[in-house]
Parts: sequence; structure tokens; C-alpha cells
Amino acid sequence: MNIAEPQHKGDSASGVWLPMLVIAILFFLFGFVTWLNGSLIPFLRIVCELNEFQALLVTFAFYIAYVVMALPMSAVLDRIGYKKGMVAGLGIMIIGALAFIPAALIAHYGLFLLALFVLGSGLTILQTASNPYLVLLGPPQSAAMRICIMGLLNKGAGFIVPLVFTAIILTGMDSYSADALAALPEAERLSQLDALAHRLVTPYLWMAAMLVLLTLMVHFAPLPEPGEALRGGAHEVRRREVLAHPQLVLGVLALFFYVGVEVIAGDTIGLFGQQLGVKHFGALTSYTMAFMMLGYLLGVLCIPRFISQAQGLQLSAIAGVGLSLAIVMGDPTSEQATSMLLGWAGVPLVPDPVLYVALLGLANALVWPTVWPLALQGLGKHTATGSALLIMGIAGGALLPLLYGYLAHSWLDSQSAYLLLIPCYGFILFYAFKGHKLRHW
Repeated sequence: MNIAEPQHKGDSASGVWLPMLVIAILFFLFGFVTWLNGSLIPFLRIVCELNEFQALLVTFAFYIAYVVMALPMSAVLDRIGYKKGMVAGLGIMIIGALAFIPAALIAHYGLFLLALFVLGSGLTILQTASNPYLVLLGPPQSAAMRICIMGLLNKGAGFIVPLVFTAIILTGMDSYSADALAALPEAERLSQLDALAHRLVTPYLWMAAMLVLLTLMVHFAPLPEPGEALRGGAHEVRRREVLAHPQLVLGVLALFFYVGVEVIAGDTIGLFGQQLGVKHFGALTSYTMAFMMLGYLLGVLCIPRFISQAQGLQLSAIAGVGLSLAIVMGDPTSEQATSMLLGWAGVPLVPDPVLYVALLGLANALVWPTVWPLALQGLGKHTATGSALLIMGIAGGALLPLLYGYLAHSWLDSQSAYLLLIPCYGFILFYAFKGHKLRHW
């Protein structure tokens, strides 16, 4: 079966839904591994005694793998096929999860970063394979809706993981504050930090076991291989020709800025809340993920029934600009907006600027699902290479949070550094209104 051809026959339903089910499980895995970083950053900041810039190297090590490995992984997919490529990606992730164990035992920050890079490398091949599947498994005008469904699973994992991490790993963290540790004798301080680092061993053993089960599932699942729409022509020729499509190249830049602001919203909110005195800072990533889930749900309900994919992207970019201004201008001592919006739910209140960071999840939700189909439109046999280039846009998650950390630590404060988000959303706004329509340079 050629999955690049939309399925309309009744007997093809199972051939579409089985790949969708497997990809749904993989998207939950993407969220589980990716959004663990939001809780891991403030944890490693304490364990390895880091400043804000150093702590955000976690995002750099994880997301830079997408830049380094995207095109090589695209070549791997062309050579061994998408199914075997997914199995290989999961195998790489198992190695990355196991690498956390020696890193935790000796509390070495460099090893933590290496393990994150390996995890990101495995995710690269999985992402490169799965996103084109979603675009091509049905009508192109509803591709964003399908990606939104997967996004609900992805961000659902992102909502659950920080809560679980906080309950299992961050319990009793008050005794590990910088002031409490500084008051201890040197030998006892180091012993306390080692004991804290060892808390990571068991969770990552469980992660490795889960990845083994997923590897077996994908290996034995009867998944179809893509047809010529994903795997046609000479690979080197496609790499040259694909750059002639402005909607793709500008889409890569849009995803670069988008992933950067998405990671900033999800991974810096814990540090920001910690600095503003929020006690449950380890769970703040769940706030961002909850709003992203709401955004994905709106995408499922509204695209393409009420709004087009381009209109969804336009609304997201406008909301991103507005919320970025609200973060910078918000009163860090006020919880009025949080009380009005979340007071009924009984959740712990947070300062208003922290809430606005979380609300970026709502603004961000429709960007990834809408950019992909808009950028891949009309690529045909160049789809695989175009997908790899779009995956490279994930580099924004490596570089922009690091730039935020530098601005927050060296030039501005943590709140003012969110000014960085405004030009990022500005480019996404340009792509939403004009960039995706271009077919010639």
C-alpha cells in the first residue's frame, strides 16, 4: 500500500488507522522525553550547581541533535526504510536513557548533556519519519487536524511528566535550596548533592524498559512503507532542488522560531517561577502543556471546519505577540489574572507573568500542525528531504533558550528577557500571511 495516496476505499481503513495508532504512541513518547527537560533543568541546576545560562545547556544539548542528525537520518530512512528507521531511532533512545545512569551516579553535568544529545538523536529519526506520515495519511486540507490529534497526546505526556517528576524526584527539595546547601560543611554538602542526583537512576531505568517494549511493538507491527511521494529520485538531487521552494525554506525558519519560543515557554517557566518564589516550580511546565492541549483540542474542532490552516497560524502568531508583551509588562507580585482564570479550578496560584508564559502554550499549539502541511505543499518527491529540513528547524529549541538564558543572566532580568519572543512571533506572523504562499524566489 502506498500511504502517500489518500485512502478512500472502505477496505483501506485498517491500513490507515494502524500507522496512525503506532504514530500516536510515538507522539506520546516524544512528549514524555522532550518535556521532561522542563523539570530536569531546575533539578540539574541544583545538583550540578549551575547558573541560569549553564542550566539551559540542557535544551541546547537535546535540540542541537536535530540539527546535526536530521539530514543523516533522512538518508538512513531512504536507505533502510521508515519502519526500520523507527526501530533504529528507538534503539538509540534506549542507549541515551541508560547513559543517564552513570551520569547520575557521578553527578557529572557533561555526561548528562551527552545522554540528552543521544536521546535527541534517536528522536530525530522518529520525528523525520512520523510527521510526513501524518501529512500524507489523508486529505491535505485536514493534515493540521491530524497533527493536532497527535499533539494532544504529545502535550498530554508533557502535562503528566512534570507532575510525576515533581512527585517522585522533587519531593523535599526545600532542604536543597542554595542557602540550605551553603550552610552545610563541604563534605556533607557534596554527599547531599550526590544523594539527590541518584534519584534519577530508577526513573531512567524505567524509561529504558518502556523504550524496549516500544521497539518490539514497532518491529512487529505491519507498517506500510511510503511510496514515491516520500521516497523518489536521487537523494543528492532532491537536496539541491528542494531549496527552490520558498514555502519550505521559510517554513523551516518559522519552525526555528516556533520551537525556540515553545521550548522557552515550557522549559524556562520552572526557573522563572522558582525565582519569583513559586514553591511548586517543578510542576509549572504542566501549566504550559495544559494550555497547549487546549489549543490542540481547538485545532481538532475548528480546522478545517471553521478556519483554514493559514488562519489558525495567523491567530497563533497574533496571540504570541500579545502574550509576550504581557509577560514583560506584567506585575510579578500580582496573582489577579491567575485567580480570575484558574481560581475556579483550585490549582495553586502563580504570579501573573508566570501565567502569561504558560498561556503561550495556547498560542503555540497550532503553529507546528499548520506549518508542516503549508511548507510541504507541492513538494512531491522532495517530501522526505523537505521533512528533514523542517526537522532541522527544531534547532531553534537549542539556540533561542540559550540566548534567553544569556540575556537573563548577563544583560537583562528573567522577565525582561522574554522580549526575545516578540521578533520570533513576528516572523511566524509574516509566514502565516505571506511566506507560505510564495512558490518562487
